[in-house]
Amino acid sequence: MSRPVSDAIVFFGATGDLAKKQIFPALEGLVRDEGVDAPIIGVAREGWSLDQLKARARESLSSHGGFDDKAFAKLTSLLRFVAGDYTDPSTYARLRQALGEAKRPLHYLAIPPSLFATVAEGLAKQSAGTEPRLVIEKPFGHSRESARQLDRILNRFFPEECIFRIDHYLGKEPVQNILYTRFANSMFEPIWNRTHIDSIQITMAENFGVRDRGKFYDETGAIRDVLQNHMLQVLANLTMDPPTGEECDAVREQKAALLKSVRPLDPAQVVRGQYADYQSVPGVKPNSTVETFVAARLFIDSWRWADVPIYVRAGKALSATAAEVMVYFKRPPRETFAEIAPPKSGHMRIRISPDVCIAEGLRLKLPGNALKGENVELVLTEQESAFKPPYQRLLHDAMLGVGDLFGRQDIVDAQWRIVEPVLDENSAPIPYARGSWGPDEANQLIGPDGPWHNPLPPTPRP
Repeated sequence: MSRPVSDAIVFFGATGDLAKKQIFPALEGLVRDEGVDAPIIGVAREGWSLDQLKARARESLSSHGGFDDKAFAKLTSLLRFVAGDYTDPSTYARLRQALGEAKRPLHYLAIPPSLFATVAEGLAKQSAGTEPRLVIEKPFGHSRESARQLDRILNRFFPEECIFRIDHYLGKEPVQNILYTRFANSMFEPIWNRTHIDSIQITMAENFGVRDRGKFYDETGAIRDVLQNHMLQVLANLTMDPPTGEECDAVREQKAALLKSVRPLDPAQVVRGQYADYQSVPGVKPNSTVETFVAARLFIDSWRWADVPIYVRAGKALSATAAEVMVYFKRPPRETFAEIAPPKSGHMRIRISPDVCIAEGLRLKLPGNALKGENVELVLTEQESAFKPPYQRLLHDAMLGVGDLFGRQDIVDAQWRIVEPVLDENSAPIPYARGSWGPDEANQLIGPDGPWHNPLPPTPRP
């Protein structure tokens, strides 16, 4: 079912860091690539002017988006600015005036989650159009109950189909390519199950610490920051059943079903770590027990995936910056050639970032008379620079009313259910050295299903 296209874009938090790094480049892309020709209204607190906002946009695009003279001129011609306090009803009255004849505005909240309800209510009281849409940025709550409370508040003012929960990871081309590769090639689906797959690993590593985000991170931690959202979304794309029918929500229906079958995390099968000198970062509490590293073993209670262990790992200040999936296939039931083969020789490797790659691991015969083999990898790579930026893709989808790449209420709830048993752990995380792959206890967690596959840094291109 087609829906009317949004006829204006409103972004709250227009002077903030997210707007500078992500939103202005996305808006320029919408104007340049998608032909957006609608009012674009920035909203922020007092103390800024439209000229200052335009200067901020120029600075943003020069630093983060690739400045384009023609697109920038078009963007600034569409740009408007409303200054005011988010708790002041007059701010929303001025916004309504700035919207003019727009009937279907898209409101993007690049603001702290504590203000979501305040802004949603302010918009609703000013009758923000006939079909206003609301885009909110993760985190969606701080726990399962707080996420449910947030949903109850937002649903008072906006119907569920008009709420778009943005997780930029879902807008990444390589993450979408996981689904496409699985379901566009019939060779994979017959072996994509417990009969043929031995184990799965998902690693999201960063070689830098929390930088200047100490206060935020110390209230969040690795479980809330990436495991509850990014990593579970990748897991769902890897393991969900094929979408059925032509309904626009077909993908999310299968994703919801999969996440609802993931067993809640067992604290005994989770390793939490904290890198050396984390507690010296400004904003971090003394003796903080917040984890900067997490490794966990997961299971999916379904016929397709019963008893297949899935290992996820994420952390700061690790040896490399990379996100990668390894799907290990089982060895043949009989070693036909009487060689001592490694326990893992067949695999699919999916590189998500910073470069992009899909590779198939095989065992091939070595030259010579003996029937002995070696492991080789067939690799297909792509240039990430050719991909559409995630925020541009997602904001355009929201304007079109297409929700496939956004979190749905039941999906978000299922994700919180999975991690709920290990939230707010007060025991001290295990220290690990900067530049390592985390605590040694993570190797004990993976045990005989290991070792962990450590993604390599990208190879410099000539």
